[in-house]
Amino acid sequence: MSGLAAAGMLVHGTAKADPWDEVDAILARIKPPAFPDEDFDVTAYGGKADGKTDNTAAFRKAVEAANAAGGGRVVAKGGTFLTGGITLLSNVNLFVDKGAKLLFSPDQKKYLPVVETRWQGIECLNHQAFVYANKATNIAITGGGTLDGQGQTWKPWGSGGSDWSQLQKWGADGTPVAQRKLGDGHKLRPNLIQFVSCENILISGITIERPPMWSVHPVKSRNITVEGVTINSRGGGGNNDGVDPECCTDVHIKDSTFNTGDDCIAIKSGRDVDGRRVNMPSQNIVIENNKFVFSNRGAICIGSEASGGARNIYARNCAVNQANTSDQLWYAVFIKTSKYRGGVVENVHFRDITANKLTKSPVFITLNYSGSGNSGPVVNPVVRNMTFERLIVAGSKEYAVEIDGLSASKVTNVIVSNSKFTAISKGGNKLTNSQNITFPGTTVNGKPA
Repeated sequence: MSGLAAAGMLVHGTAKADPWDEVDAILARIKPPAFPDEDFDVTAYGGKADGKTDNTAAFRKAVEAANAAGGGRVVAKGGTFLTGGITLLSNVNLFVDKGAKLLFSPDQKKYLPVVETRWQGIECLNHQAFVYANKATNIAITGGGTLDGQGQTWKPWGSGGSDWSQLQKWGADGTPVAQRKLGDGHKLRPNLIQFVSCENILISGITIERPPMWSVHPVKSRNITVEGVTINSRGGGGNNDGVDPECCTDVHIKDSTFNTGDDCIAIKSGRDVDGRRVNMPSQNIVIENNKFVFSNRGAICIGSEASGGARNIYARNCAVNQANTSDQLWYAVFIKTSKYRGGVVENVHFRDITANKLTKSPVFITLNYSGSGNSGPVVNPVVRNMTFERLIVAGSKEYAVEIDGLSASKVTNVIVSNSKFTAISKGGNKLTNSQNITFPGTTVNGKPA
């Protein structure tokens, strides 16, 4: 027995079933899309892999041809393709062959006109992501090649300045999304990959480098597989997370490597008033067999944009700082929200996670996250029902488990079982505004937790 059952959590006097029993059913529903066996080589539509020619029109023509033919692979191979924004249509697999590179133009106008998007959890019209889709079914990015966002060229835009302040105000005031128009002349950096309201998504085998902002950002989508991806987002434009499913259902993230300048995996569901307006959770997410090499924040995260809620989140068999290099990651598990978010985060289950030399507490749950601005009235979140088992952590400059709830909304029902924390600088745990937190079979620096 393990999880809730092993720890003896009772529901109306009866031991609750092991939550991991749900994983097989979730994975059975997640089926990567298949495509017709027909290729549409970008060079047949005027493309040149010389690193200088603008291939934006060639990619558009190839995608449209594949879609019109009922689907297939749009193929880039044999060199470097400079391009602006690529919009995928249904039944199209963007195949970037091993040794090939998509080099995204630093020309901001190559990502216009504005499209429906989300920026840090608030809906708006803004520059399109470098690879974008909206209301598409059966789409993919595959192959062994590289997508290079040249994100450093977008870094002067910073955190959006007055544009970010304006977007938060629009969200708080309930301004219609059609009126939240940014884009040309504004400074909210686009994501590298963003699929909005799509179904049946596969991202496999590619390497992502230097995104302008978040690397992979599916929004309000379902049936998503991210596998065998390498993300090297440091050196990009900032806020350069790895994979951020937002308001998504049935997601499988596996066998991937994260070397990021911000969160590696961050599960999101909208921010504050606007997130509660959309009111769509992220749910049924399985994260497994991943390596987390570097992060200035967390390896596996929920939030901080969590206003729609998150539930049924599973992570297992992952390695954080496996190379045992010094103080490169902050948190192995980072669950963050605030009194402005609202939403319910529940049924979160992690097991068999190893971590070395963390800068901060390996497990950090906070309801006092400040982030880059909050908007609207106070609506306290609910965070409850979590299990962490067989965590093996060697080294932290702070505590083993740190929980930072609100007096008006305590973090409840957390079990950390059969885990071993060593070389924890401050020793023990730090639990504030929390209740029913237990540590069966767990030790910190050789002592019972």
